Amino acid sequence: MDGLVEFKTEDGARIVVEAADDDESGARLVSRGGGPALAARTFEGALEGVRAAAESALRVFREGTLRPDSVELEFGVKLSAETGAVIAKGAAEGHLIVKLSWSPGPADGSV
Repeated sequence: MDGLVEFKTEDGARIVVEAADDDESGARLVSRGGGPALAARTFEGALEGVRAAAESALRVFREGTLRPDSVELEFGVKLSAETGAVIAKGAAEGHLIVKLSWSPGPADGSV
């Protein structure tokens, strides 16, 4: 069973999430008083790396030769007390779904 981690937002709101363990060796999150473990970063700070990964991926697809009309990215994200947010491993080796779409252009000779 994963532990609970409390993040604070930059405006002071509390967000409690069920978090994956940082360590696969069997170590568990612990906190004083039986409450959730306190995260080392704000919620926004924890998601910063995922935001940077999304921006980078979007840049690759938008600035490449494909030139899609829209790009949709789906990341699986795990939150932990120490490392913040990490892109989760899915059923395959990694979890990133990319959907590109194009709108049909005007037909030749159309008015």
